[in-house]
Amino acid sequence: MLTILSFVAIVCLGFLLRVLGVVRREDAKALNAVIVYTGLPALVFRAVHGASPTSQALGVVAFAWGCFAVLFVVSSVAARLLKLPEKQAGSFVLAASLGNTGFIGYPMAENILGAAAVPFAVFYDVFGTVLQLVGVGIPTARRYGGATKAGFFEGARELLAFPALLAAVVALAMRAVPVPVLVGDWLEVLAKMVAPLVMLSAGISLKPATVADSLGPLAVLAVLRLLAGPVLVLLAGRLFGMSGTEYSTVLLQVGMPSMMLTLAVGERLGLDGDFIASAVFVTTVASVVTIPLMQFVAQVAVC
Repeated sequence: MLTILSFVAIVCLGFLLRVLGVVRREDAKALNAVIVYTGLPALVFRAVHGASPTSQALGVVAFAWGCFAVLFVVSSVAARLLKLPEKQAGSFVLAASLGNTGFIGYPMAENILGAAAVPFAVFYDVFGTVLQLVGVGIPTARRYGGATKAGFFEGARELLAFPALLAAVVALAMRAVPVPVLVGDWLEVLAKMVAPLVMLSAGISLKPATVADSLGPLAVLAVLRLLAGPVLVLLAGRLFGMSGTEYSTVLLQVGMPSMMLTLAVGERLGLDGDFIASAVFVTTVASVVTIPLMQFVAQVAVC
């Protein structure tokens, strides 16, 4: 809870800086670029390097895609039932189906489950959430946002050029090669700046009026993002007798708040950026309660 509250405080700091005129809303785009092209690849490389794609890790990836598929379909139906405008509907689907499994998921996994859970959290994020964003999220944003149609090769190029994915592939290829201490220290510095910068960017982008005007849809989105996925995993765990660190990691990751990168993608492709920023803020604040709650429910279910 304290970890998440520290992130919320940074969001509020970003919002305060914008209100005081120190920064403008457009400045968040520069922060997003720094995150995507420097901090996030360093974070992914450090986590993946030395990790082997075991059967348990591949099982985590399979679970990540299964949960995403369910949430994507349910959120698409919910957006129709709520009769949201097209651009806001696309924002709703992306924010509800994609979680912040990297920026918040990694430190949460380490703080709550221990260091053994970090490789599983990374596989869930990089080969689950990141691929879902690029392979499904971007085409969905184009369709709802009214952007020009993209061909197969354009989509493939975006997938192959995504910095976090490239970092994961390089880390796996070099997993038997020791990283020099100087390089490792440099990567650690870059990796540690990711979480503060992403929350600062969310605060700079936040508009309280959008939160007030969209309370209904945001409440539905928060339930889907924070509770529906963990409940689904809990039911699957009871049904198939699942246990272990990989199962606990999936349960934790599927209940993360909305993915910050959906804001950068949505704004670029014509979606409602104000709504996405509000979704990131609301779900991050609410996760202070829902993450400990679902961990407690999981412990009771095991007992």
